Amino acid sequence: MAKARYHHGELRGALLDAAEALVRERRVGGWSLREVSSVVGVSASAAYHHFASREALVRALAARVLAQLGERMGQAAAAEPGRGLVAACRAYVRWALEDPAVRLALNAGGGGTPIAPHPHDVLDAELDRLVAEGELGAPSRPGAEFVVWAAVHGLTTLLADGLVTLDEPDGVERETERVVQAVLTGLARETPPPKPWPAPHSAHTRRRSAQPGTGGS
Repeated sequence: MAKARYHHGELRGALLDAAEALVRERRVGGWSLREVSSVVGVSASAAYHHFASREALVRALAARVLAQLGERMGQAAAAEPGRGLVAACRAYVRWALEDPAVRLALNAGGGGTPIAPHPHDVLDAELDRLVAEGELGAPSRPGAEFVVWAAVHGLTTLLADGLVTLDEPDGVERETERVVQAVLTGLARETPPPKPWPAPHSAHTRRRSAQPGTGGS
C-alpha cells in the first residue's frame, strides 16, 4: 500500500484514512496501528498520541463511517419527499453492498463517540414524519425503527453474503422498497398485544437517552 500524505495538524484524519484503506484491503483484523503509522509516514508514538490502541482507532473509524452513512441516508431521504424512509433504506443497502469491508468495521460500534447524523436518527425522523402525516398509527410507532432496521439489515446481509441474488439491474432498489413497504403494512395492521412489545435498545439509543434533556427510545 502506498504511503499517504497529510498536512500538518491533520494526522488524526490521515490515520483514519489509512486505516479505512487497510480495512478495504485486508478487512478489520488484518493490520496493526504500527502499520497504519508507517503508511502515513509517522512514528508509532505519534499515532499513539491520537489513539491509545488499534482497537481505539477501529472504534473511531466506525464512528466516522456511521456518521458518513447517516449523512448519506439523510440526503437520500431529503431528495424524495414522501418516500424518505424507502430512500434512506435504499441508500443504506447500496452503501453496504458497495463497501462490504468497511461495513464490517461497523461491528466495532462507535464507542462512546457522539455520532451525528446517526443512521438510527434518520430512521426515527422518517417514521415520525409518517406518523405526523397519518400514514403510520402512533400506537405502532414505539420501536418501529428497530423493526425496519432488522428487516433491511437482514436483506443487506443476505445480499452481501450471496445467499440471495437479484437479476434485474434495479433489483436491489426494488427489493429494498418491497421490504420496507411490507414492514410498514405490517405495522399499520398490527393490534396491541396483551403484553407490551419488548422495548429494544442499541448503544446509540442508550447514549441518546443518557443525554440531558433527551428521552430517546
